[in-house]
Amino acid sequence: MPHIDISMFAGRDDETKKRVAEAVVETMMKELGCQRNHLSVAIHDYDPAEWNEKVGSKVDKSKLYAGEVFENK
Repeated sequence: MPHIDISMFAGRDDETKKRVAEAVVETMMKELGCQRNHLSVAIHDYDPAEWNEKVGSKVDKSKLYAGEVFENK
């Protein structure tokens, strides 16, 4: 508890993904008082051409707390 899933366009290297995941873990530890061993982060890469179908259309906008769901046009 908790697990964080991040969806993004493909193209970033593993080092970048590790830095992002670490930053998310640090923020969650600070904001929720969680221990590191209770947190997990997964990053899913998507082809921009498939974004709307595989990601955008599946986001429950009532659960979106920051930003907007990108629509790839």
